[in-house]
Amino acid sequence: MILAENHHLLLNGNSNISDIYSQNSDEYYMYSAIETAKLSRLYDEVPIGSIIVCNSTGNIISSAHNQTITRQQTCSHAEILAITKACDYFKNYRLPNCSIYSTLEPCAMCAGAIIHARLSRLIFGAWDYKTGMCGSILNLFENKTNHHTTIKSGVLEQECKELLQSFFKQKRINKKLNKIK
Repeated sequence: MILAENHHLLLNGNSNISDIYSQNSDEYYMYSAIETAKLSRLYDEVPIGSIIVCNSTGNIISSAHNQTITRQQTCSHAEILAITKACDYFKNYRLPNCSIYSTLEPCAMCAGAIIHARLSRLIFGAWDYKTGMCGSILNLFENKTNHHTTIKSGVLEQECKELLQSFFKQKRINKKLNKIK
């Protein structure tokens, strides 16, 4: 588990993150999610990162990046993996005292898992106009469910967006290079 006291491991040794963003701010935690997303690139996975924070302590309870290709599992999205780790940590299938940070607007599967886990807040960076279910295409959180998750969008949006755009740009370049060979 990645806890706040050793978050510097997650941040690639950048122990001065508090100098950039005030600790326990949404930007601070989103930066952690971005650093987690960068791990996806090592495995040629779409760089999406997600972390779960305990609201009462400010500790980062879990973090995960996309692993659908690595695991060959459709459900291995960053949000699902982070939720699973947090549930294991708390030994509970509900996480009402936690917030989830994701670098990209969650899809239907992840939005459903967030609702079922009863996370109190969802904070995401970039909008996903192809599969996003927090307002881009639909908003699953507007439905009349027995639990209501508060949503905040656009946190470090540009940084999250650029991470994804640079990944797909490199994929297109690699594809052209492979055709030339």
